[in-house]
Amino acid sequence: MHLNKAQQSAACHHTGPCMVLAGPGSGKTLTIAARIKYLTERYEVRPEEILVITFTRHAAAQMQKRFRALSDGAPAPVTFGTFHGIYYGILKWAYGLTSANILPEEEKRDMIRQILALPQLGMDLEVEDEKDYVDRILSEIGKVKSSGLSLAGYESQVCPGHFHQICQLYEKKKKEMRWIDFDDMLLLCWKLFRTRPDILEMWQKKFRYILVDEFQDVNRVQYEVLRMLALPENNLFVVGDDDQSIYQFRGARPGIMLGFPKDYPDARRILLDVNYRCTSFILGGALRVIGHNRDRYPKKLRTVKGKGAPVHVQEVQGPTQEADYIIGAIRSRMEEGVKPEDMAVLFRTNLDAGILAGRMMEQHMPFAMREHIRNVFEHFIGRNMRSYMELASGSRSRKHFLDIANCPKRYISRESMENREVSFEDLRRFYCDKEWMQDRIDQFEWDIKMMENKTPYAAVQYIRRRIGYDDYLREWAKIHRTGEEDLFEILEQIEESTKRFQTMEEWFRYTDEYGRRLREQQKTAQQHTEGVRLMTMHSAKGLEFDTVFILGANEGVTPHRKASLKEEIEEERRMFYVAMTRAKERLVISYVKEKNGKDADPSRFVEELLLRKRQGV
Repeated sequence: MHLNKAQQSAACHHTGPCMVLAGPGSGKTLTIAARIKYLTERYEVRPEEILVITFTRHAAAQMQKRFRALSDGAPAPVTFGTFHGIYYGILKWAYGLTSANILPEEEKRDMIRQILALPQLGMDLEVEDEKDYVDRILSEIGKVKSSGLSLAGYESQVCPGHFHQICQLYEKKKKEMRWIDFDDMLLLCWKLFRTRPDILEMWQKKFRYILVDEFQDVNRVQYEVLRMLALPENNLFVVGDDDQSIYQFRGARPGIMLGFPKDYPDARRILLDVNYRCTSFILGGALRVIGHNRDRYPKKLRTVKGKGAPVHVQEVQGPTQEADYIIGAIRSRMEEGVKPEDMAVLFRTNLDAGILAGRMMEQHMPFAMREHIRNVFEHFIGRNMRSYMELASGSRSRKHFLDIANCPKRYISRESMENREVSFEDLRRFYCDKEWMQDRIDQFEWDIKMMENKTPYAAVQYIRRRIGYDDYLREWAKIHRTGEEDLFEILEQIEESTKRFQTMEEWFRYTDEYGRRLREQQKTAQQHTEGVRLMTMHSAKGLEFDTVFILGANEGVTPHRKASLKEEIEEERRMFYVAMTRAKERLVISYVKEKNGKDADPSRFVEELLLRKRQGV
């Protein structure tokens, strides 16, 4: 077992609190496994008195595997588990809890759906992606619980007018069914330890040595439970990197790790300062960017690798050109012998990957997605654009008429379109006694006629500017209390997709094929072992690749346009730092000059990397 000086110092730590700052690629798993080995072999600590906590079952299994490898495969009763797994074990012992008491994820969603449909809420809910909406509500409920926040003082971003009532009904329903969810486990464990000192003492004696991986991701309630469990000896060994704290939406705060020395004034602090992953150019660039954050531990990191290739920053005209540039660069790396599986394209949100995924499908480049990429053509905006163009291409299907008859509002009723095929003459006959409706129908028909010979791009422009679809979307956003920026981002991605096609029929074929291939990809997502990896910056955490491409490094994308507060910008910068440090040999960052017909600025993180001063700053 070869450890560097800092790793050796951490592994040999015996008693008392210790915080290990583990930079990216610094060998923290080896260090934790080595410390367990030292505790059991050098300090003769009984293995059953050691608790190792990670955030995922996969990480716990990997840690256990590494420890066994260091211990010549000999089994030892060290407890490895996730926070939820450990809490469940404690609650099972205290209350006789079983898996039947745990609310399944799908049941949880169904419960929220049922609550949203209750007449007493009066929500008149109409959302495009119901699953996403429900998941965002559940995420906020979890955030309130895990952060120990007061419900009364919490302002929801998803459904501000109804959130408190939804929470109360959700808790009432769970209580009736004798169910708890994963977030309840944290609170129940915290309450148990506070109200039953005898039970707390029993677990304190059982786990005298506690090791925590990814400490930067703990939330307030998890930390409080850890602190109680570690008493009275405080043999709390935490490993993490405050610069990689990117789960604020789950209640994680870098402030917890930054405050550790105040909570434990006698704690040792050890920096794992050697990076075994990145080249000097990549690590140096990443440190230049993260150095602009103020709330962090300053770190001097070094790499065992050589300089390598400089970080490449590429400016391109627009999103389609950016996708084509990345595909070309991937092909070049493949010709140099790099496997597609050893390359990743990282982006801020799933929506950012849509155009790239489409171009990769067209050019038959294999890729694997770790998560769902939204099909904008299946969004109601995509369906609206398609229906307008279908009518302009000669279709008179009732389905297409229903899609857009009132986008924008024309006051055309469903009853006026009862046949499978609908004609404008039928509509005029239905409203023969209403002159004002005749005018609206005439204008509707004229607009469809004006689009007949247009290219798909010109058609979308006509729908937006002449028909007034942009104004309709703004009104829709206001009524449904959602951000209009999100809607226009989808519309503009659809518009971008039309630019390469001369006829509507060509664009129809493209969108149909795109949807088919995306469904195929998603169906077999977990089985895919071949192809370039496409994933969000969040999903890439903990992974490494020979070559990494960071897509869309523009202001408003990364940092995200919704990030405005200092702590939000710092979290966005940490996310960019995580993305940069996934690369072992090559890092390519691209941004566009123009997006949605407007000039686009490179991300401030690109400016920081290139040591340029932002305009107006």
